[in-house]
Amino acid sequence: MRRSITGYHQDDANDWVAELSCGHGQHVRHKPPFLSRPWVVTPEGRASMLGTELDCVRCDRLEMPDGLVAYKRTADFDEATIPAGLRKNHSTKPGVWGMIHVISGRLRYRIDGLGGRELSLDPETPGIVAPEVLHHVDPDGPVRFFVEFRRKGG
Repeated sequence: MRRSITGYHQDDANDWVAELSCGHGQHVRHKPPFLSRPWVVTPEGRASMLGTELDCVRCDRLEMPDGLVAYKRTADFDEATIPAGLRKNHSTKPGVWGMIHVISGRLRYRIDGLGGRELSLDPETPGIVAPEVLHHVDPDGPVRFFVEFRRKGG
């Protein structure tokens, strides 16, 4: 999944890490001849690449970034009270991740972005919602669930 560079920091080895809009970080090393990114070695070069998109494989794998904090959750829903908006394609805002918690039963979680996936969620299998990725849910019989929203703390 393509994500915009929003900033940079250096890791413990002083290598540059691009901070992506999803909350993940990705190394952006200049190590010729294998990696040619001369722009990373100067402040001006790094600034010129802000907003550029990089592939984020961690988003493709539905991995939440470290350091997210829960800030909001929905009410509990069942198969009769699922809002229409959750049954049709929708997405979270930039930087907002979701965690679908099934309390009982099963829920079909369809991700229309990321090449299209369908996951079966249950109390032992929560669903990870990546920012800005179209998705929707459908009950698979009786179900109770809620959605918790997370973002970078601080």
